[in-house]
Amino acid sequence: MSQTAIDLVHLARQSGGDAELERELLTLFAQQCARQLRAIHAGDASVGRDAAHTLKGAARAIGAWQVAEAADRIEQQLTVVGAAPREDALDALTLAAAEARAVISRLDCAA
Repeated sequence: MSQTAIDLVHLARQSGGDAELERELLTLFAQQCARQLRAIHAGDASVGRDAAHTLKGAARAIGAWQVAEAADRIEQQLTVVGAAPREDALDALTLAAAEARAVISRLDCAA
């Protein structure tokens, strides 16, 4: 696991270099990540698609590119009526989210 789970250079650009704002953004992302993962795993395709879309946007905002990519895959899979996300896609998202949250925790911003 490496700090590449979150692009800290991108985050600094997004925050204008404000370290306090970065901590706040990371804390909010960690909270939102847990919430959206629960919604995705709940099984309802429409709710899961919306949660994946929301998580993708939040991840892009802080530079959690692997989370954004994995959430995008799930969002695309759930656009098909009656479809469910593939198990490997769920696993990839869960792992990417865990890695991002671990980085946030190490940066002392975890919720």
